[in-house]
Amino acid sequence: MSADVDVFLSGLLFYDLVFTGLEDAPKLGTETWTGGMASGPGGIANFAVTLGRLGLRTSLAAAFGDDSYGRHCWDTLESEGVDLSPSRRLTGWNTPVTVSLAYQGDRALVTHGAEPPGTPEDLLGEPPTARASIVHLEAGPVQASGLIFADLGWDPSQEWSPDVLDQLAGCHAFMPNAYEAMSYTRTDTPEAALAKLGELVPLAVVTCGVEGVLAVDATTGESARVPGLAVDAIDPTGAGDVFGASLVAATLAGWPLADRLRFANLSAALSVQGIGGSMAAPGWTGIARWWQDVTDPDLRRDYAFLSDVIPQ
Repeated sequence: MSADVDVFLSGLLFYDLVFTGLEDAPKLGTETWTGGMASGPGGIANFAVTLGRLGLRTSLAAAFGDDSYGRHCWDTLESEGVDLSPSRRLTGWNTPVTVSLAYQGDRALVTHGAEPPGTPEDLLGEPPTARASIVHLEAGPVQASGLIFADLGWDPSQEWSPDVLDQLAGCHAFMPNAYEAMSYTRTDTPEAALAKLGELVPLAVVTCGVEGVLAVDATTGESARVPGLAVDAIDPTGAGDVFGASLVAATLAGWPLADRLRFANLSAALSVQGIGGSMAAPGWTGIARWWQDVTDPDLRRDYAFLSDVIPQ
């Protein structure tokens, strides 16, 4: 039986307000003017928009507040072609808002909001059958099908309990950044964290920012390490989500592991040259433009696979 969609997603959605152009963190008692600003759906929406722009049939289950922020996020995602039939608008509950301040090559996040009332099963509609699913470990168990890719966010307690990793049972892949991976596995290097995670999921991936990414895939017997791409970054907000969505797309396409990592790295690198997570996701248009302009012989060699996969 064929799947209803390519990718089903569930998780927390935020209304993101992003400020860029800051030289430093704002100082108490002063007013700081920024050189750039953008707003739009964030959180799990970063994955959804990226997947849609890569041509995958994408369905999202998330809670939206019945407020101006929630309505804006809903309308934006529908305009991106994301199926929202499993999502719900909740009266009397406000859409969480995240303010992202980008400076010194990174960003700081301030979020206001409350967990949606009820359990995910109570709130969300019947999920479609999918070739792959992306779930947030913090959101609790959600019905999913296909290859399950697990994601998580910042632990505000900073305890990084290893018990969270128990939820990886049945998952196909886990895609934390190096700090998260080392914190949850109680290891000192990304390599050691990857070895631990490789015992829990078939596809273990550890992202290391500008230093690149390393991964191991037990289903194919491959391991790979890919360097980062040097770009002039404006805003890293949501880059990890863009990376994860692009990795899912490349995995469903059946590419070799190194090519999957390069493709995800490229998508994330292109996204940080814009403002915001979902709205800066490059999609095939941005990727094709980048490939057309590449002259560096090493990049032409490493990314030669793009010539065969970019849609005409």
